[in-house]
Amino acid sequence: MPGEKRKLLPAWPVVAALLVLGGLLPARVAADSSASLRSRAAELQRQNSSLATRSHGALLELYGLDSQLAQAQAHIVALRIEAAQVRAEREATQQRLTAARRSLAAAQRALGLRVQQLYEQGDADPLAVVLGSASVNQAFNRLDTLGRVSDMDRLVLKQTQHARRLYDRESRALAGRERSLAGLLSDAARTESSLEQARAQRASYLASLAARQRLNASSISSLESQAQAIEAQAKRIVPVVPSGGGGGVTPGSTMTVSATGYSLRGRTATGIPVGWGVVAVDPNVIPLGTRMTIPGYGEGIAADTGSAVVGATIDLWFPTVAQARAWGRQTVTIALH
Repeated sequence: MPGEKRKLLPAWPVVAALLVLGGLLPARVAADSSASLRSRAAELQRQNSSLATRSHGALLELYGLDSQLAQAQAHIVALRIEAAQVRAEREATQQRLTAARRSLAAAQRALGLRVQQLYEQGDADPLAVVLGSASVNQAFNRLDTLGRVSDMDRLVLKQTQHARRLYDRESRALAGRERSLAGLLSDAARTESSLEQARAQRASYLASLAARQRLNASSISSLESQAQAIEAQAKRIVPVVPSGGGGGVTPGSTMTVSATGYSLRGRTATGIPVGWGVVAVDPNVIPLGTRMTIPGYGEGIAADTGSAVVGATIDLWFPTVAQARAWGRQTVTIALH
C-alpha cells in the first residue's frame, strides 16, 4: 500500500525463494523496459538527425554571412582610402587656391603701381612718348616696351584669375565628393554592423544546435547502456517456483484482485530495488516469484509484500506519486504465469 513499509517474511521456504529472486526483474518487464529505452534513444537519434540538417543549413548561412561581411569590410577600407585621397587632394587644391589668390593680389598691386608710375612719368600717352623721343627709333622702342609691359601685365592677371577660378571649382567639387564619401562610409558601417549582428545570431544558433546534439548523444549513450544492462540481466533470469506457502496458483490461471498504485523508493521485501513491474502480494495467495499480466499496467512479478496486502489484493509500483494516484485502486483480473 502507498506509504507502508515493506518487510521480509520469516518463512524459510519463502526466504529460499527470495535468495533466488534477489536482484532480478521479470524477463518480460526487462524486455519492455529495454524496448522503451531503445525507443527513446531512437527518438533522440531522429532529433539529432534533424538537428544535423538544421546545423548544416545554419552553417551554410554563416558562411554566406562571413562572405558578405568580408565584402562589406573590404568596401569600407576602399572608401576610407578614397576619402583619404580626396581629402589630401582637396587640401593641396586649397593650398594652390590660396597661392593663386595671393598671386592675383600681387599682380593687381604690381599693375596698379606700374600704371601709377607711367602716369607719374608721363609715359602713358603714346603721342607724348613720340614727341618726347629724340629719334624715331627711340620712339618705337619706348612704345614697344610699353606695349610688351602692358601685354605681360594683362597676361599675368588673366592667368592668375583663371587659376583662381579653376582651383575654386576643384575645391568645391572635392568638398562635394568628400561629403558623398562620408555618406557612403556611414551606410557601409551600418551594413557591416547589421551583418555582424546577423552573424553573431547565426553563430549562437549553431552553437545551441551543437549543444543539443551533444546532450542528445550523451542521453543516447546512457539509454543504450541501460538497455544493454537490462537485456543482459534478463538473460540471466531463472523462473522461480516456490517450494511451499503458495495458494494453489497454477500457470495460465486468472485471478480477480484489487490493485492499488504506490510510489516508494528503496528496496522490496525480496531485496531487489523497486521498479516498474514490481508487485506486492500476499504470499499465501500469490507465491513470491509468480509472474503475471495486469491489464492496464503490463507485465509484473510478485517480488514484494506488505502488512496491508492481504488476500486477493496487490500493490503496483509507479515511478511517480502522480501516476500512482492516477491508477488509484482498481479491480482487475490478472493472468498468472
